Amino acid sequence: MSDGPKAAPGVVSVALFRGINVGGRNRLPMKELVSELEALGLSDVGTYIQSGNAVFRGGAESPAGLSDRIAAAVEASHGFRPRVIVLTLEELRAAAHGSPFPKTEASDKAVHLFLLAEQPADPDLAKMDAAKAATEEYVLSGKVLYLHTPSGFGRAKLATLIERALGVHATARNWRSVTKILDLAEQM
Repeated sequence: MSDGPKAAPGVVSVALFRGINVGGRNRLPMKELVSELEALGLSDVGTYIQSGNAVFRGGAESPAGLSDRIAAAVEASHGFRPRVIVLTLEELRAAAHGSPFPKTEASDKAVHLFLLAEQPADPDLAKMDAAKAATEEYVLSGKVLYLHTPSGFGRAKLATLIERALGVHATARNWRSVTKILDLAEQM
């Protein structure tokens, strides 16, 4: 969390960035991300790991509007426009509590949540069923796709085509990251 006085109570939200600080591309140091979010009028900004997970207060506009505003600010300052999915604390909490897969230590790396920019209008579930390995399972629920990959996410055939099959933008987090981000947001 950033140092300084606490802001007045406001909506607690989470911004999940896709494709930053991966393989030396789209570099966005977390200190700079905190500054960017604060410059947008958001407060009590905190981050979790370098892959772009931020929690904050503020942002009375819609999550989609705030997502666009954050992406535009990063583009103006860093020269690339990341995909950003903004969720309220309640939405993240519901996504975490809605997981249909067992919550065990093994699930930290085997269970992933794909947080979707919007609910898919016409998902191609047949394409997903045809692509998945026998050990893989998924459940689509509203704006979340839960994916269980006991053989490892890196080998998951299904993970590579989820956005195309659903027809919406998404960003994935493993179970451990989801619970850590949720803990950080709930501490606010």
